Amino acid sequence: MKHNNSLTIGIDIDGTVTHPASIVPLMNQAFGKNLTLDDCFDYNLALVYNITEAEFLQWLETYGEELYRTAPVHGQADEFLRRWYDTHKLVYISAREEKHMDATQSWFSQYNIPYHEIDLVGTHDKLAAARKWQVDLFLEDRLENAVQLSEELSIPVVLFDTPYNRKPLPKLVHRVQTWPEVHELIGKLF
Repeated sequence: MKHNNSLTIGIDIDGTVTHPASIVPLMNQAFGKNLTLDDCFDYNLALVYNITEAEFLQWLETYGEELYRTAPVHGQADEFLRRWYDTHKLVYISAREEKHMDATQSWFSQYNIPYHEIDLVGTHDKLAAARKWQVDLFLEDRLENAVQLSEELSIPVVLFDTPYNRKPLPKLVHRVQTWPEVHELIGKLF
């Protein structure tokens, strides 16, 4: 249901709607570390935890479902997403695999977070999905995704600040700390 003046907002889930630190305690437990989000200098956690890509993928296969069911909400994400639901189309585009749809929908239900669509693309390349849903704006935490989406689609991308994405940004990518900042920025941009 598209309203006048409404936007189709593409929204990443992990690290954007869920708190970016939610993966750290589970990784610490599995790999015997005591890291914090501030230690996560790279989006690639295999580098951060000094493990192989295969070990990380095996960890995700084993603990992904638990992570997706237990991650806390990022700040006031739930509040703003409920506020936007009636005026904007909310399309969640995530690198999660389709097999995690039940866990994903359960989590959205648990926190009463509304959605129009959930597209679990199973890859970090969200470009095709963003095109398919014709998003006007994207919310993301992975720098490479933010840059690709902004450059390929010529749309604004809101990048949630984390230790793993603190590099210079192209002009269409806007760094924010909080969900109220996102709300304010959308007002300014549109």
